[in-house]
Parts: sequence; C-alpha cells; structure tokens
Amino acid sequence: MIKMGDKPLIIQSDLSILLDVHAPNAHQARNDLIAFAELIKSPEHVHTYVVTPLSLWNASSAGVDTDEVLRRLEKYSRFEIPQTVLFHISEISQRFGAITLESYQDNKEYYFITFHHERIKKEVLSRPWFASMLTPFNNGFLIKIFSRGEFKLQLIKLGYPVDDRIPIVVSKKISASFKEVSSSGVPFVLRDYQKNAADALLGDYSPGTGYGTIVLPCGSGKTVVGMEIITRLQTKTLILTTNISAVHQWISELYDKLNIPMNSVAEYTGMKKELKDITVATYQVLTYRKDKESEFIHMNVIKEEDWGLIIFDEVHMLPAPVFKITAEMQSAYRLGLTATLIREDHREDEVFSLVGPKRFDVPWSELERSGWIAEAECVEIRVHLPTDKEIAYAIASKRDKYRIASENERKIEIVKELIENHQQDFILVIGQYLTQLKSIAKELGAPLITGSTPENRRDQLYQDFRDGKQRILVVSKVANFAIDLPDASVAIQVSGSFGSRQEEAQRLGRILRPKKQNSHFYSIVTRFSSEEEFAAHRQKFLSEQGYHYRMEVYS
Repeated sequence: MIKMGDKPLIIQSDLSILLDVHAPNAHQARNDLIAFAELIKSPEHVHTYVVTPLSLWNASSAGVDTDEVLRRLEKYSRFEIPQTVLFHISEISQRFGAITLESYQDNKEYYFITFHHERIKKEVLSRPWFASMLTPFNNGFLIKIFSRGEFKLQLIKLGYPVDDRIPIVVSKKISASFKEVSSSGVPFVLRDYQKNAADALLGDYSPGTGYGTIVLPCGSGKTVVGMEIITRLQTKTLILTTNISAVHQWISELYDKLNIPMNSVAEYTGMKKELKDITVATYQVLTYRKDKESEFIHMNVIKEEDWGLIIFDEVHMLPAPVFKITAEMQSAYRLGLTATLIREDHREDEVFSLVGPKRFDVPWSELERSGWIAEAECVEIRVHLPTDKEIAYAIASKRDKYRIASENERKIEIVKELIENHQQDFILVIGQYLTQLKSIAKELGAPLITGSTPENRRDQLYQDFRDGKQRILVVSKVANFAIDLPDASVAIQVSGSFGSRQEEAQRLGRILRPKKQNSHFYSIVTRFSSEEEFAAHRQKFLSEQGYHYRMEVYS
C-alpha cells in the first residue's frame, strides 16, 4: 500500500501529469505511465507527461485498456483525479476497438467492417466518402480489400482508429538465423530489450499483431531488432531506408550477423536495381518520377513482389508518397524503426494507421545507465556575431537572419579549439549550410561529405573513419540518419535545420555507440540572435530524454 504522501503523480485537468522523481515509487510509476502518456519534459525534479488520443490508442493496441489506465493513475495519484480527466480517458481510449476490420470467410475481394457503437456508425456513414466505400451486409459492412489502408487512414483523421484484426498473409519462406560469432569475429548475443521489442511486435502471431513501430535510441541496435524479426518470420523481406550509404550498411550487417545464402540480399537504389529474398531500397528510389505528372515507376515494381515483411528504417522520415504504397501493402508484416516518432509534419497518426502503433520504447537514460549507449555531455556554446555583420543581421528577413547567425564565421575558431581539446577522439563536424561546411573543411584540412559527394567516395570516407584512418569528418545533414560510425565520440554542430527536434536527436545519436570514454555533443549558437530560439526548440526532445545542456559563452 502506497501512502498518500508517497504517491508520485499529480494529475491535472488539462491531461498533463507531473511526476515527482524523488518520490519512493517514482521509477515504478514512470514504467507504468509510459504505456499511455507521452513525456514532454524532464528537468531535475519534476517530469511532465501528457495524455493524448494517440498515446491512449497506442496503449489500447498493446493491451493496456481503459480500466488498466485508470487503475494505474489511481494507484499513483497523490490527489483525487479530476472528473474531466476520467471522462476524457474513457471516451478517447474506448474509441480503439469501436470499429473492427476482419477477414470475411475466404473471400479474396472483401473484408468485413463492424461498428460497435451506433453513434459512431451514424457519424461515419453521414460522410459521403465513407458511405461510398461500404456495402451493408450481415449487421456490418463489406469493404474492398484494396481500400483497407486508405479507409484506416481517413478514419483516424476523423478520430476513430480501426482495430485491424486481419491475419498477416504468410509469403515466400526464406532461411535466416543468427550466427553465434559474427563474420567480423565478435560473439553475438541478443540484448534483452531487443528481444522484448521483437516480442512486442509479433505477440502470439494472432490477428492484430505483426505490425507496429519500435522506438529505440540511436546506437542501441535497432538494426538487430529488424534482423531478429527476420529470423523469426523467415519470409521475403523489403527494407526501406534513407540513403545509399544506409543501404550498404544494412547489407553489410545482414551478411555479418545472419546465416543467409550468399547473393540472397539485393540493393534497389538509383545505382543498382535488383530484387531478391531480402531487398534493401531507399525511400528516394520509390519516390522517383520524371515529373510531377508522371507515375512513381519504382513503386509499381516493389508492389508487384510478394513481400512477407517490410521494414521502414527511420520511419519518422517516411516520405509522403510512400504512405500511399504502404496503404496498399497492408497484408505484410510491417516494422517501423526510429529513435523518435516526432515528425515535423505532424503525420504521426498516419504512421499509426499504415505502419502500425508504437509497440515498444525504452527511455534513452535507462539504456545509458545500463551501458548499452554511451553517456553524453551536451554543451551549448554561445558566440557573438562579428561587428561587421550586425547591421546586415538587423535589416535582414527572418529567414536571412537565421542564416547569417548560423554561418557566423567566428564558429570556426571554436571548432578548431574544440578539436584541439579532443586530440584522441573521433570527431564529426555537422552543419546545414554547404558554404559554411566547405570553409570549415578547408580550414581543418578534413574531408567533406554532402549530398553531392559520390556514393563510392562517401562510403570510402565512412569506412576510413571506422578503420581509424580518418579522425575528423565534416558532414552535412546526409549523415543525420542511419549511419553507423561506432568510434565517433565528439559531435560539433555548427548549424541546424531551424527548430527540428528529431534532427538534434539524430545528430546526438551519431556518438551514442557504447565506448570506453564518454561522448561530447557541442552545439555552437550565435548569441542574441534568432538562432538561440531555434536551438532551444531543437533541444526539447533531448531534454525530455533526460539530457541537460551546459551553457558556455565564447568571448
């Protein structure tokens, strides 16, 4: 029995929840809370969570129903829970399951829709688009199989998530298992949280399982989770990722850790187009078309294959056109991998509907304490704008102000000083603007990697960095995602994409592979400029994960 004064939660009528981290049961309460509430901020003493429709539906899809949510809140709440909160949670969470989508006997043309609440049925059918999609039949409705994804997508936008209970169709079988010792000579052991992530996605293989999103920090081995699911399902697999370097990295990892036949993994990119039992492709190749009026020609090639599993690497980067193909490929197992479900375009509900709900996540700080990712010190360094740029900054437009502040040439002095202070570390200098990066690369005598760097050259530079032949790389945003540079321990950010929280998280992630020494993340920001505001917004996600920025002023 928890004493009232020891209870760690303060639940407020605006659906925010304050967690007193010093309360005796705070850790247990946090573990129970993250199933149905999203962490907003986590300073030293009180963490703030918020209950949202999507967080409640994620919980419902994972088996944490309304009664269980309310039981957990009652267990830990220091004060009486506001009546409005109880009502809202009951109303919103019970929407999941109010509409079910199931197979209709052995029919290959239709699925069966059931509305379990008459009011919801009337609301949906009052809209012509939905009414035109549904044919009344046996106390329910029939819907064309090919309409499955779009129907779910439009309903969640209306505020009604569909409980999709249609069994996954088993596709062509392949042979895949983990090696006891990888090809690189390292003994392989699956970590507990990686196994738990796979369990959460696949469940007992019953209808309603086999699709969803796994949220794990950069450097924690999301690729291994994908491979674990491949070994369990042993089915023809399509892996979609962000760039060609990431494609090559996936292929290397697959051959390194899995017992699979040689030549069973194919690359489908702008450089090379093959389809095999396991195919790794870029989002870019799927979204390629000759002009705005033309077809996405490579999407048709992909759709015609009989995929049993689709892995969406860095699912928060899923391009809008790929949502369409995902809506049409709902019969395969689907796995989304990401370090953060934050999308700057706010399309998280589409990821929920088409790829699947969040099935598993672990706080970054928890894996850091366990030694699975590196401890990182975050430092923001403020630097004054040169006097001769002050007038230009003052009269510039908002966008130009940001660029002038971002490209502040005094940042080069700080970069050089930081590199001097980290002579034994492997260092990434990361930025947004190519002119700035070219100047820094020239000043440092270091190679520069941008979107225009040829793929062979890019891969060679990454490999030289991994092999210890190159200690410093200057990189643009092409290195934000899906690049494994395990020895990188210092990242120096000289400019960023305005207020992108996910970019900040991904850049920190480049240095989170576990290693003997701590990692250091430096963000250099022009003082008294608009860059300060955007930097604060970028840091928000990392603050939520328990990271704290130390402030320094460079004079």
